[in-house]
Amino acid sequence: MAVLPHLIVDEYGAFIGKHSERLVVTKDKERLAQVPLIHLEAVLITGNGVGISSDAVHACTERGIPIHFLTRNGTPYASLYSAGLTGTVATRRAQLLAYHNGLGLALVVKIASGKLTNQAAFLKYLAKYRKETDPPTHEALTHAIETITTHRRQLSRILERTPSPGDHLTRLRSDIMGEEGRAANAYWEAIAHILPASLGFPGRVRRGARDPLNSALNYGYAILYGEAERALLLAGLDPYAGFLHADRPGKPAMVLDFVEEFRTPVVDRTIIGLATKGVSFDQEEDGLLARETRLMIAEKILERLETPAPFRGKRHPLRAIIQIQARSIATFFRGERKDYTPYRMRW
Repeated sequence: MAVLPHLIVDEYGAFIGKHSERLVVTKDKERLAQVPLIHLEAVLITGNGVGISSDAVHACTERGIPIHFLTRNGTPYASLYSAGLTGTVATRRAQLLAYHNGLGLALVVKIASGKLTNQAAFLKYLAKYRKETDPPTHEALTHAIETITTHRRQLSRILERTPSPGDHLTRLRSDIMGEEGRAANAYWEAIAHILPASLGFPGRVRRGARDPLNSALNYGYAILYGEAERALLLAGLDPYAGFLHADRPGKPAMVLDFVEEFRTPVVDRTIIGLATKGVSFDQEEDGLLARETRLMIAEKILERLETPAPFRGKRHPLRAIIQIQARSIATFFRGERKDYTPYRMRW
């Protein structure tokens, strides 16, 4: 149940309490897991009927350890953070102004461009050893890379043809999402070529997915959302004041904007890698992922977040890169840097 530096709890009737400097998980007086608070990065409660004490909540929030709650199908429905994570007034004001002064538009175009760059890089990685062993698949991957690259260039031209820095995002949102969507179609069609036929991959399905691969991807993305939200809060940003994703009550639009450049390096690479190695994503009768599968996915995504990757001339865990990028957005909005550079994965 426990994987340092994370605690994942999904067993019905389990209770998370605090004992000395540890979190302890018990059920029917049996100790299921314990984790020293000093090593803990996050708590994930991913099942029904799990309890947690106020002492455990206080200990976590005091140390900056987030507590995330997810449904069985991976939908995040709550997170607990320290009340001190409210950010600076200057950062929040700058974020709100960015919607109208052109900085928000520049940011989402850069993030979308970074997402497409990472999709192409991942396909290059998948194509690397297939030229001789599987020429048809190599050709399909190469064609998709070219298509994605074309749409990335089109995204860059959106900024070039914008008549004024304050051009409203509402008018350009459909253009940005259109290029991003067409690239995504090419990306997932290419991914389908390397997946086992037994998965029955129907193409990318977001809400209400019932096939194993889409269910696994959605579950992985839900974990990534929590990490992105924490990074934005620590950087002083409002996770609900986004730019590309439309404002709706309860919708963390800024999280959904920010997370785009990390979907492929954190989740796609992990889940698709498992699928190509023959790992099965078992499901229950209702089509939701089985408990053991949810636990396995959570562990693998969290391991991936701890994996060092090249970034700005050094190697940092992906979790740290997410935090660095959130701070870069904050400084970009405040005018302390001239541009925002999205994270680009190496292939």
